[in-house]
Amino acid sequence: MGKIFCLMGKSACGKDTIYKRLLENASLPLKTLVAYTTRPIRDGETHGVEYYFLTEQEQKELEQQGKIIELRSYQTVHGIWKYFTVNDHQINLEKYHYLIIGTLESYLKLKEYFGKDVLIPLYIDLEPGERLQRALDRERMQSEPKYAEMCRRFLADEEDFSLNNLKQAGIDKFYVNDSLDCCTKELISCIQKNISLKMEG
Repeated sequence: MGKIFCLMGKSACGKDTIYKRLLENASLPLKTLVAYTTRPIRDGETHGVEYYFLTEQEQKELEQQGKIIELRSYQTVHGIWKYFTVNDHQINLEKYHYLIIGTLESYLKLKEYFGKDVLIPLYIDLEPGERLQRALDRERMQSEPKYAEMCRRFLADEEDFSLNNLKQAGIDKFYVNDSLDCCTKELISCIQKNISLKMEG
């Protein structure tokens, strides 16, 4: 069986940039598992790359077909946004390893679905003040900044990724992103080690 490396962290911790760097690294034989969402697409995002952007109706159709592995709903200032993982034949653990971006909730549900030996958590951490500044800088670049939603998400992430919740999920290793290069290098080493252990086993 292959491994699914689940990259997690609070908003604006740098996980999207790290995700792209890891996928571009030629030493890591990783495939992507693109998640789905009903939230609006942001400037610079591409359908099928960051997410598959679906309508509420399309999401309900997949749910009726029994294809949704896990689903999270968030009440935002712009309405309910859903994020979900679909059993859509992207996954072949007999042949490949995968890198995904997830939340603590999705990590736990995927671990329950695929088994704890398959899921490897990669939790990205960053000092709150720096994270808030990055979130603000990112939002200012949007054609229609949503500052209220940015603040809501910041506070929600502080609660969702609390030390207690991380401990209960069995996550005790943090990768601090105060240096993008150092953090990425540490993650590459972790992934290589886990794949190597898998191959040796």
